[in-house]
Amino acid sequence: METLTIERDFDLTEIINGEEVVSPSPFTKHQRIISNLFRIIDRHVEANKLGKVYLSPLDVIFEEGVNRLQPDILFIRKENAAIEQDWIRGVPDMVCEIVSPSSYEYDTEVKKAVYEKYGVPEYWIVMPEVKTIEIFILETNKYKLLTVAAFDGVITSKVIDGLQVNIKDVFED
Repeated sequence: METLTIERDFDLTEIINGEEVVSPSPFTKHQRIISNLFRIIDRHVEANKLGKVYLSPLDVIFEEGVNRLQPDILFIRKENAAIEQDWIRGVPDMVCEIVSPSSYEYDTEVKKAVYEKYGVPEYWIVMPEVKTIEIFILETNKYKLLTVAAFDGVITSKVIDGLQVNIKDVFED
């Protein structure tokens, strides 16, 4: 039997602080959550002509060979569209990570520190296991918790004008 080799234009490899990190593909629960959240954000962004929303895998290159991450969702204001090239080369206006048990430390500490270092204005952490979304905003070069909702409630973005998300819509099956 002949072996078929498939060329892929993407992978789930990130470079974080100069170290290559390979991640397995996400579980279906992760994919449902990311799909729900992406649809909500994208509809709002499109309806209000605010910019572009992207899904992973898409490289965000902060510094070549040092920090190349693949946030689950990212938003770029139309004023910052110049960073949209073959990949994203620069600082998105919002990044979002869906946390899995195996990625908890990376998403809540390591990646958060990288996003903070490069000045990403807004960082969303989505925790499916506890049905919680936290939004952090950059103030004086440090992340500060803007809003949090668990199981129920609405979160409001500071960066994506007018966006409010009922978290029940994110975690529904």
